[in-house]
Amino acid sequence: MRERGEKYWDWADPELHCRIHEERLKNGLLIDVQVRLSNTGDTQLFVGVYEQKGEMLFEEAFFSRPGETMTQASDWGVQRAMEFVDTLNIPESWRPEALPRKVSRQSE
Repeated sequence: MRERGEKYWDWADPELHCRIHEERLKNGLLIDVQVRLSNTGDTQLFVGVYEQKGEMLFEEAFFSRPGETMTQASDWGVQRAMEFVDTLNIPESWRPEALPRKVSRQSE
């Protein structure tokens, strides 16, 4: 269970639909990026990084991303989360594989 911080609860609005990107890294960290449109049409973004057991490591919320679509804001949010993860000095072997990922092949 994630322990949400004050930034998340200030940003949260159950009446607004949002798109969610969650990614569990090899070391167990969880990236949580949420993007939505406000009632006035502003693109809004939430970026969170949580440790394996759910403790909050990083949260950031934006109530307006002028000039960005939801897709652009989401992509930026994932990059922002990964920049934070990079500051943790995690070994390269624990980081997610770059896209496009290698296809897993079963032996014939």
